[in-house]
Amino acid sequence: MYEVDYPDVVQRKAMLIKNKQELVELIGCTDEKGPAQMGWLCGVDYKLLGIDLTEIVKLDATLMEIGLNPACPTLLLSEVVLTYMKNERSSAVIRWAADRFSSAMFVVYEQIRPNDPFGQVMHQHFVQMNSTLHALVQFPGKEAQQKRFLQEGWEECFCIDMNEFYVRYIPEHERQRIEMLEPFDEYEEWQLKCSHYIILCASKGDLIKCLPFSPLQDYGIDKLDVLDPLRLSVSLCETETQSPHLRRFAHRSALVAPHTIVTIGGFGSSIGQHGRLRDISLLVKTGPVWKSSSFKDKDNLLTERMFPSLTALRDHRCMLIGGRMSPLKPVTSVVCLRWDAGNGANLSLKAIECSGTMPPPRWRHTATEVIYRDQKYLFIYGGRSPKEMVLGDWHFLNLQDYSWAHIPVDGSPPESRHSHCACAWKDGVLITGGLGSAQIPLGSICHLRPTLSGFVWERIEMISSIIPRYSHTMHILDDKLILLGGVSIHSESIPEVTFIDLKTGRSFDYYIDTNAVKWPLMLHNHSSVLLAEERQVVLIGGGGNCFSFGTHLNQQPILLQLPDIR
Repeated sequence: MYEVDYPDVVQRKAMLIKNKQELVELIGCTDEKGPAQMGWLCGVDYKLLGIDLTEIVKLDATLMEIGLNPACPTLLLSEVVLTYMKNERSSAVIRWAADRFSSAMFVVYEQIRPNDPFGQVMHQHFVQMNSTLHALVQFPGKEAQQKRFLQEGWEECFCIDMNEFYVRYIPEHERQRIEMLEPFDEYEEWQLKCSHYIILCASKGDLIKCLPFSPLQDYGIDKLDVLDPLRLSVSLCETETQSPHLRRFAHRSALVAPHTIVTIGGFGSSIGQHGRLRDISLLVKTGPVWKSSSFKDKDNLLTERMFPSLTALRDHRCMLIGGRMSPLKPVTSVVCLRWDAGNGANLSLKAIECSGTMPPPRWRHTATEVIYRDQKYLFIYGGRSPKEMVLGDWHFLNLQDYSWAHIPVDGSPPESRHSHCACAWKDGVLITGGLGSAQIPLGSICHLRPTLSGFVWERIEMISSIIPRYSHTMHILDDKLILLGGVSIHSESIPEVTFIDLKTGRSFDYYIDTNAVKWPLMLHNHSSVLLAEERQVVLIGGGGNCFSFGTHLNQQPILLQLPDIR
């Protein structure tokens, strides 16, 4: 094994090794003359070399001097190295390796996709650290990376992102073990980060057929009606004042009255710091301007909950259910919000004591108003809990007396999931997407249809394939299902808006023209409210807290104008 790094880095690493007797014995350090006297390290099967990779001639000469045999089958590993070099320098390394070794495999791990919103956050992070990723501009995607290696003399090359690698090459039992090591609930940032890192394998000579993987063909997604480059226009919600309390994610919003939106919960900005939020935010439209305000929950009924459900009922009540403080601390309380437009535009909160058997605590679930035998119920479905990664159960809450009720449901139930979406439709419920038990996004559309005896599960069959997604939002307008944003591991780029005609089964994808937005527009962990008469959607919040690149939030609400699909 020959390890190459900058001379100063190698000197520090060599000193650490020499000061640890166990490591000295492990690699069999020798007192050979030559490179070892230059602060490098020579072991029986391990050589640590301090050479700048841009000095190809010196690198080649030193490797030959200390015994490298280029005729042997050779594995070259580059973990986020080449991209920090200027492209002509890194291409020279790739070309040198192809020319020098007769039988070799070159494995690279580094970043791609700098142009989508998460990629912009990632790219800017490295710029601020003064660690520019040079390869991102000229080689931004898998195809460009593969073409580069083939042009530089390698005979075969495949490339997959880390989502594909994790799902396909880490055994399920090992994934389950990893996922249970500690509480984890940052699915969106984890999979977004993985979609921006690749493993590339190039080979030549006797190792040309030894590549460990081949890429999937986009998971079999076949889009028939892609309306691109047609783009939907967005504008910033014009507000009287800046609204830092709306910079949040994992929250929920609901239309409590015409042109009146309430937002609760989540994680975001408060008094110059990031954390879980307890305040209640109101957006009220007066003329062309939205008035934004925020007030505290004095009785602490809401708690600092993330990923709850907030359901606007037809009688102007809103039901807040579930959520969590941390992945080990779910919130079990049920709160009723009521908007009184005739009493000084007042929003009241009331804790609800529900009778009957309480469902297991959960978050990342949905709650939808349904009608059964002329009575209104809240249908709670899916989610996750401290003990279960995904839930597939459902429960009915009677909205008259707040009792948990049993209602017969027939048919084959959908796959367990969380972070899905649900909408009321024809006195039943439509459910789309979500993250399934294997941590893979789902693309099915399920219908909980009312019957004379209760409800029945049915699957909505589509003519066009839907890109599986989760952490999106959803609305229904004129029998058109509207999906907004989300996260997927099935596609290089997920359309910002997908229209699904529930009558014909066809889908249409649109992209958002973000010229009016001066920051990377994040369409995950957001909330959205439909203004049906204006054919508009108000997008509130969105973003996340990435363990690598920090907290990234949408700066203010966005107004999306919907097209008229016939």
